[in-house]
Amino acid sequence: MAATNAVLKDGIRNPGPFAIASRAYGTKLLPVALSGLLALAGCSTTTTSNDMITVDRAQGSAENITSLSSVIQSNPQDPEGYNSRGTAYGKAGDFRRALDDFNRAIQLNPQFYQAYANRALVYRNMGKPVDAANDYNRALQINPNYDVALIGRGNIYRQAGRSNEAFNDFSRAIELETTDGRAWHNRGLIYQTRGQHAQAIDDFSKAISLSANSPEPYNGRGISYVALNDDDNAFADFNRAIELNDKLAESWANQALVYERRGDRARANKSYSHAVRLDPNYKPAQDGAARTRGNS
Repeated sequence: MAATNAVLKDGIRNPGPFAIASRAYGTKLLPVALSGLLALAGCSTTTTSNDMITVDRAQGSAENITSLSSVIQSNPQDPEGYNSRGTAYGKAGDFRRALDDFNRAIQLNPQFYQAYANRALVYRNMGKPVDAANDYNRALQINPNYDVALIGRGNIYRQAGRSNEAFNDFSRAIELETTDGRAWHNRGLIYQTRGQHAQAIDDFSKAISLSANSPEPYNGRGISYVALNDDDNAFADFNRAIELNDKLAESWANQALVYERRGDRARANKSYSHAVRLDPNYKPAQDGAARTRGNS
């Protein structure tokens, strides 16, 4: 792989719950008790990031980093070598060394927009969204069509509650024919908060086609199916999310929600309780388990 293509990738992640207030969905209101359980996958206005760098043992291995260091020693003025090693350090979770390498790459080539975007993602993982936004802006000044930076900046806007600007960034990446499913997934979340569930379902479905092994778009699409009272399709999506990753409390709580809507409170309580065991602080699961406890 060419060093200029060394880009830190972040999977589709769920940064935390966002409870929907009771509102009209289609022709009826969701009951208040159930509406709080509809955690929009990945939709939050907190500072929690959904651009989480996934540890890659191969790319972040000591052997790979040693090899990249040898390349740098052979050509210490080549910014691409630092960008590649910085990416490896990021994959290893060594953010300080990753920043050092991206800083050096940018120093050697101030127009290196991939390095700005890589550094931005590290800043996001370090809880520094302002620094990250500045780097994404710089990357887009250099290359306005860089989809990685558009999606990354869109996530920062979305987390900050600037949904219109986030929507525009995701839509622009989609117009550029990005193959990154996060663009559709994240735009789907915004459609969802606007109550535009048909559009959200379309976007989540596209995200699934591009990232079929990620549970988050299945959870997202399932939530919109629930909002449209299509419990069968919602249940299938939540079960698929569990098959892909059975460690996500959200998926189990969402499955429980469908059981509860169907009147099967015993199975609902079992799934809610399992979600609580996975994440004792996940409030939709806590509330659901308390509400269905002692019912059969």
